[in-house]
Amino acid sequence: MTRATWQPRPDDAETLRRFFGKDGRLLTIPSKHVKKLVVLNQLAQAFEPGKVYPEREVNDILRQFHEDVAALRRYLHEEGFMMREGGYYWRDGGSVEV
Repeated sequence: MTRATWQPRPDDAETLRRFFGKDGRLLTIPSKHVKKLVVLNQLAQAFEPGKVYPEREVNDILRQFHEDVAALRRYLHEEGFMMREGGYYWRDGGSVEV
């Protein structure tokens, strides 16, 4: 599994407006891969780099965005935004504010 590195693209803001409601909740999980990556990068921002989270806390954080926390966890892991081992997760990719 490789780390997800992220380079913002000009249309990312439009993708985020399309898939997130005004309340910040994810309206639907995109089916197109590139749009899904934009959404996953946004979700990864909810996790502090270097911090280890038990699965229950990951679920609680993701539930703020969408009810299907299992799918979001799986996508974050599969695309390299989060790593996991023994029921614990940590952020391993995505954009970082500098």
